[in-house]
Amino acid sequence: MNREELFSIRPEGPDNRIFNIIKDSFDSIAKPLDGFGDFETLLSKIGAIQGKTDPDTGKRAAVIFCGDNGIVEEGVSQSGKEVTLSVALALGKGISTACTLGRACNTDIIPVDIGIDSDERIEGVLNRKVSRGTADFLKERAMREDQALKAVSVGIELALELKERGYGILAAGEMGIGNTTTSAAVLSALLNIDSDKVTGRGAGLDDRALLRKKEVIRKALQKYDIDSADDPAERAFEILLSFGGLDMAGIIGLIAGGAIHHVPVVLDGLITAVSALLAETMIPGVKEYLIASHRGREEGVNIALERLGLKPLLEGDMALGEGTGAIMLFPLMDVMADLLKNAGRFEDYDMDRYKRF
Repeated sequence: MNREELFSIRPEGPDNRIFNIIKDSFDSIAKPLDGFGDFETLLSKIGAIQGKTDPDTGKRAAVIFCGDNGIVEEGVSQSGKEVTLSVALALGKGISTACTLGRACNTDIIPVDIGIDSDERIEGVLNRKVSRGTADFLKERAMREDQALKAVSVGIELALELKERGYGILAAGEMGIGNTTTSAAVLSALLNIDSDKVTGRGAGLDDRALLRKKEVIRKALQKYDIDSADDPAERAFEILLSFGGLDMAGIIGLIAGGAIHHVPVVLDGLITAVSALLAETMIPGVKEYLIASHRGREEGVNIALERLGLKPLLEGDMALGEGTGAIMLFPLMDVMADLLKNAGRFEDYDMDRYKRF
């Protein structure tokens, strides 16, 4: 894939006819109209994306892209990049936080090594390594063009592969020390907003380390001529190359693949939301295939979701990653899918349907 092929992707859009059929089916349930609010819209949207009047939420997976970020060398994180490998090993063994939630939420966990800085082959983790992490973007651009495009292709290919294996819905997740720094830099550059506003504490920085993180991002944003491209897609791609991570590029690909193959993709926190905004800027229309799971603690999450026009379904002040917030939404989908199929209708109560005015 080259960048022109990436920008030429044109999602055809969900089926609004099916959306309306499902919404009407909710209206036929003996309850106040729109009584389940956003959750009725959620199921209707899933069905419209899939092209099914009976939305398929049963077989689902969280795809967790793992990669290291060279910017960690600048002291922007509480821990070192070795933690990325440690968590990836835990994902492969099925003992990580995401794996534990996945068992409780009937969600398969699919960890992907897209750029861990290690030559170790990790049992239980898909090996789709593009490179051993990215460069320190305070010194040079994070990625070469071929690396970013290869990572995007990994995501697109996984979306198709998983659909062919029967998965009807996917969650996007990530794991990589330093990726709240990459995401804050990307979001600031993409929206041309003050980087301090979107730079948070990540996994838990003290005040001094947070100041260092903000300083590094401010300096890096002055280093690259990201505004030389007039086309929004070209500009977004240059921002990805300058500041992004391989995990972000993989998520962009998963989102693009979901749009191509009519598979809904559930977003998690900051990194997935910023990746989604990049994806929508490069491939207009992919946002119609996205679901926002939760309103995260990092301010950048809410800014990115607002720009995408996506309303998160959960509150909770969460800031974890690994796709955990997205995984936690799946049981609520099950509840609504069961309601849609099995709830009593107005005719079962010998009542007239409520009318919309």
